[in-house]
Amino acid sequence: MYNIIMYIVQLGIAIASLFNGKLKKMWRGERDSFRVLREKVDPNARYIWVHAASLGEFEQGRPIIEYLREHRPEYKILLTFFSPSGYEVRKNYEGADIICYLPIDTVTNARRFLRTIHPEIAFFIKYEFWYNYLHILNHRKVSVYSVSSIFRPNQVFFRWYGKEYAHVLKCFTAFFVQNEESKQLLENIGIKNVKVTGDTRFDRVMQIADQSRTLELVKAFKDDKPTFVAGSSWQPDEQIFIPYFEKHKDWKLIIAPHVIGEDHLQQIEALLKGRKVERYTDMMAMQTRGNHPLDEELVERLKNAEVLIINCFGLLSSIYKYGDVAYVGGGFGVGIHNVLEAAVWNMPVVFGPNHDKFQEAKELIAAGGGYPINGIADFANVMERFIADKASLSESSQKAGEYVKNASGATDKVLDAINL
Repeated sequence: MYNIIMYIVQLGIAIASLFNGKLKKMWRGERDSFRVLREKVDPNARYIWVHAASLGEFEQGRPIIEYLREHRPEYKILLTFFSPSGYEVRKNYEGADIICYLPIDTVTNARRFLRTIHPEIAFFIKYEFWYNYLHILNHRKVSVYSVSSIFRPNQVFFRWYGKEYAHVLKCFTAFFVQNEESKQLLENIGIKNVKVTGDTRFDRVMQIADQSRTLELVKAFKDDKPTFVAGSSWQPDEQIFIPYFEKHKDWKLIIAPHVIGEDHLQQIEALLKGRKVERYTDMMAMQTRGNHPLDEELVERLKNAEVLIINCFGLLSSIYKYGDVAYVGGGFGVGIHNVLEAAVWNMPVVFGPNHDKFQEAKELIAAGGGYPINGIADFANVMERFIADKASLSESSQKAGEYVKNASGATDKVLDAINL
């Protein structure tokens, strides 16, 4: 039945790719994978395979990849993605020797793929449980590890109708899970090779913080004023936090929207109702004309601005360090974005109600550094507390940073356990 479903999925992607740009990239990328492997695989090399479904999983796997690159140079690294949102962003990542899409999990694809690469070790990050790939790896006695995985009672493995599919979990050499609940769920169905190591994303955000850039434009804009940073925001988020700052113009506001298309930028500017707004790329153009460092005119313009819109990608993790309170978007949609990137900078993080599936968000709340809201009134209450009580803001900031630091170290635990 599983294999029939996979062939149907493959056909469905092929048909849907005619009408959907993202699926077209996936379909072409999967078909191109075997050519990439044929051209790039060194038949005399030893390979470690790391598979990440998308960009978020890649960030979880990245600390392991970079450890292997530095400490185990005798191995080459194959990195695969399932989603274009991961592959298209990281297809030129220098930490892996080969990067490609993972073909759909049919028996034919899995055999052909593994016959080409012959990995000695495989890491599957978080949620990936491909039946055919895993069974063939197990048959070939390849060590396979699930890293930063998290399990919930409503997953198929723990339902009466999923008992047959749950056998795929026995193909793993070991599971390195995020919490005790995951370990208990696995042990309840006979999976004993489980170790609670935490989430490698904490190690990654610590790395990012250590490697962050100084952004002179943002620094000049902040001008030592209290600053609110909204990261990966959507329109429902913006409709909540923007109106609040109409009455608190002593706070600087940095908005890094998830979508930076012109329509969305104009929607944000309409909400700001004549506030002094600058776009980051406009400021960059002025800086370039001034040949750096920032000239007096540009510095004065940034100091006078009330809102800075970050209308480009790749800066958010460094921008957070200029904030005093952070807002992470997505919580009024399918789910919040990365709260750890903000919390690592020792500041409280506010986010919307759709966070129940995010272990780190629940833990951040429990630690005293996360603040879920359901609407405008909740947001105002949180901000009024921070503005009226500086000690409360300082305490929440400290707790957010401590939570991230105390939860780091999962990468070392995983690598020590498998003796790599």
